[in-house]
Amino acid sequence: MTIVVALQALASVLFLVDFLSDVAAEGWSGHLVAEGAAAVALLVAVVVGAVQVRGLIEQARADEMAVALSREAVAELIRLRFAEWKLTAAEADVALFAIKGADIAAIAQLRGAAVGTIRAQLTRIYAKAGVAGHTGLVTLFLDDLIDPDLIRSKENGT
Repeated sequence: MTIVVALQALASVLFLVDFLSDVAAEGWSGHLVAEGAAAVALLVAVVVGAVQVRGLIEQARADEMAVALSREAVAELIRLRFAEWKLTAAEADVALFAIKGADIAAIAQLRGAAVGTIRAQLTRIYAKAGVAGHTGLVTLFLDDLIDPDLIRSKENGT
């Protein structure tokens, strides 16, 4: 992107130099005034475009940083909950796959385990977490992540 902006800036400078040399050689004319205005407009557009692109790049970097921080926060929340529930390493793996939305067959395949084993592990996970099933497990994490003020404002119609 920098190369494109640099080429556009170079082209606009060349147009301005050509305009100034034409004015010096021929004097002012309607055609040269229009050419000069177009060259100045091009240079302004290049500068404005470059500033906008830079702003977009900075915003993208800020967004990437926010997403990375959010991922870290969610990962820490998951680690804390799993430790609080005293999940074994195998249960933690199964719970993580379940939270991500994998079904029992997929978890069994990913873990190289029998479907019955995964069902038994999920039953233990749900009991340790104090929930009735998959939906309750996911809800525990969503409740921690959703801003309570947002819910109250929606309930109040604001």
